[in-house]
Amino acid sequence: MADQTVRVRFAPSPTGYLHVGGARTALYNYLYAKHTGGEFILRIEDTDEARSTEESMRMQIADLQWLGMKWSEGPDPDSLIDVGAYGPYRQSRRLDIYKEHAQRLLEEGQAYYCFMTDEEIEVQRQAAIQQGRPPQVNSPYRDWPIEKAQERLDKGDKAVVRFKVVEKRDYVLQDLVRGEVTFPSDMVGDFVLLRSTGMPVYNFCCVVDDALMKITHVFRAEEHLSNSLRQMMLYHAFNYPLPKFGHLSVVLGSDKQKLSKRHGATSCHDYAQNGYLPEALNNFVALLGWSSPAAQEILSMEELIAQFDYDRLNASPAVFDEQKLNWVNATHLRALPNEELWKRVEPFLNEAGLKLPADSGWRFRALDAFKTSMTTLKDAVELFRPLSETPVSIATESEEVLGFPTTRAVIEAWKAGIEQAGSDYLTEEQFNKLQDSIKDSQNVKGKQLFQPIRVAVIGKPQGTELKMLVPLMHKRTLLARADQVLSRIKG
Repeated sequence: MADQTVRVRFAPSPTGYLHVGGARTALYNYLYAKHTGGEFILRIEDTDEARSTEESMRMQIADLQWLGMKWSEGPDPDSLIDVGAYGPYRQSRRLDIYKEHAQRLLEEGQAYYCFMTDEEIEVQRQAAIQQGRPPQVNSPYRDWPIEKAQERLDKGDKAVVRFKVVEKRDYVLQDLVRGEVTFPSDMVGDFVLLRSTGMPVYNFCCVVDDALMKITHVFRAEEHLSNSLRQMMLYHAFNYPLPKFGHLSVVLGSDKQKLSKRHGATSCHDYAQNGYLPEALNNFVALLGWSSPAAQEILSMEELIAQFDYDRLNASPAVFDEQKLNWVNATHLRALPNEELWKRVEPFLNEAGLKLPADSGWRFRALDAFKTSMTTLKDAVELFRPLSETPVSIATESEEVLGFPTTRAVIEAWKAGIEQAGSDYLTEEQFNKLQDSIKDSQNVKGKQLFQPIRVAVIGKPQGTELKMLVPLMHKRTLLARADQVLSRIKG
């Protein structure tokens, strides 16, 4: 296997959006493939008929595309038509392949038809527990000739196909992350390969698919470590080469419990909707169980590919630190050129219904002003909202300011100063001079000066510094808002 091209796969079950834990698994496989010049394959494990949907598959494919992961084999992102020499890449379309492999084991005496009912299995299970034994099935059909079992099947009786665990031995896995792991074979009893409906169970189809797709390395979640024994038995039974396995660290929430929906946004779709950058999420997720040999915290996809190898993977649990994610995201966001940043911000501004100038020079000046205040793309909405050329919403907390006896005079002086400005936009220097002139002419200072002007600009007495906002606001917008606020003042 050492001379083979590296072939890795990501094999999600299409039951919802891509969870960040799944995204990390996909990313590690993707990075290893790219680092070694290998192939990254997408396989859809959709044999759970009750939960798997095509809509979910499309959602997960969209999430992978958003993250920037491209697969060389698997369903085409647009048409879902298989691309590659080892398809089909959806397990629901490989049932004949699983049936053939099950038949092979049946004929070789390595598997058998079991007609036990659920009730019979439960009786055995309870008896085993009471006697302190593992609750493993002891099937009376274990040694039936295949012909005898076929007679019952021909009569319409239902049976599962079980793998026959016969050899008592230790199975040793050289795990790429955890080192040597030993599994005594008697940890499991005869296990199901095909359900009575003909649908394969996970461990069976996973082995068949990985073998036929020539997968060389499998990086997967820690929870799959318990599946390794059954899978190793099947590789041995089929005489298929065993891939190299690496079982990743578990990801915990801030409460040190396994990351789940109760910890908030945990799907890639959620993070995209909330304005996180895909390159930032990749960067952050990569560091949940792996460390840069260059001790970098901020890495591009190119740097991740160049530095990634499994010898830096850590088996210890990783904590999903939302504050660190925000820092990583803000760092990537602020490093974007203004043109690219605007492309990413604009959909959020449009969705919020903001009416902003189309001039790119204006947009880039606004980004320069606001960039350091943004953690996510979505943060731009409230930062840009005061600049929208729409009537201002006058906040309840402005009522006190509107009641100051000097407020009308201050705002009228503010309006007059704007009207006298020779250009469409005031500079910061012009704004400061106008504010100083109002202070002198109206004999006001402190909140009697600043808060009325602020209400006339943004509709509330607190917010972003006006010296940042006013130079970005067109004269007509400032005048319209001053008139709007003046109409609210009695007298």
